[in-house]
Amino acid sequence: MELSPASSLSDLRISINDALSQFVARENQYLRTIGPELNPVADALERFLLDSGKRIRPLFAYIGLLGTGTEGNLPLLKAASALELVHVCALMHDDVMDASDTRRGAPSIHRAFEAMHEAEGLQGSATQFGISSAILLGDLALIWASKMLHESGIDNEVLVRSIPVYDEMRVELMAGQYLDVYEQALASQSVERSLRVARYKSGKYSIERPLHFGAALGSAMSTKLMAQYSKYGLPLGEAFQLRDDVLGVFGDPKETGKPAGDDLREGKRTVLMATTFERTSESQKAKIAELFGDPNLSPEGVSQLQEIIVGTGSLAHLETLIDSLTSQALTAIEDQEISAIAQTHLKSMVDIAIRRTV
Repeated sequence: MELSPASSLSDLRISINDALSQFVARENQYLRTIGPELNPVADALERFLLDSGKRIRPLFAYIGLLGTGTEGNLPLLKAASALELVHVCALMHDDVMDASDTRRGAPSIHRAFEAMHEAEGLQGSATQFGISSAILLGDLALIWASKMLHESGIDNEVLVRSIPVYDEMRVELMAGQYLDVYEQALASQSVERSLRVARYKSGKYSIERPLHFGAALGSAMSTKLMAQYSKYGLPLGEAFQLRDDVLGVFGDPKETGKPAGDDLREGKRTVLMATTFERTSESQKAKIAELFGDPNLSPEGVSQLQEIIVGTGSLAHLETLIDSLTSQALTAIEDQEISAIAQTHLKSMVDIAIRRTV
């Protein structure tokens, strides 16, 4: 598909999917030459990457470069598309850390390889085999992300300019993932701490840093443009994660691909739950202590916790916070530093990031 600055978001997503499809096909061809044992790895990576995905991070990166006034091209789109592979790594590892059984309506990677171990009658622990496989597949996706960037065909000057932002984004992502793990172990009930996790685990690497990465691909990165991208990306990134928090408790399983109330079973220390903890009575606190984090939580238990969250006004409060953060992001777009076409795309991306059911 021919690219132009006026390409619609739908057309850009198709082009990103094409670039990812071609890349993974080439890399899987090499994997399969190593030995037939790698066939399940190649198949799993291809399915995980191509079966679904909103491509939010590559889209923001490409819009970020358009915002500099640079006309996009295929090498730049390939470079932006590499960010989807960073996201694949994060999802695979996240499912291991959360002990999630499903992802996008299918078995999570560690569960799929656990099932393969059992089906083939292999030796040792099927559970450990699944976990080990998912860690390695996630690591491979992260390596592929760098490979796709380096082999995208962008000029060496552009590549050198973009790598510091790319590296910083990955450092922040891993820091955020650790903060999430630590908050779970700490059993935190702090809204402030949960917001920090939301910012680093998802917000920054989903929106702000992809925009910065795109700016690095497109130009010498003016200080003012980078600042405007932060004013847009940070609040919208936090709102994006807060929407995830809501969907993790109230999302429709047919849309999310995960069981209803999955975050409640996992005992996720989200902003939604921290807000709820602050607003509960003693009897409600006792009920939360009884049910929250129970991996075998029944649908009735999910409903009881949902009622507490709604009854304390925590859900309404979070929706108000999401609206406020979204408004901040929309205000930041109206700046002459950002090209007109990028402003249009960034406004549309607000709906994709916030008004979603998955």
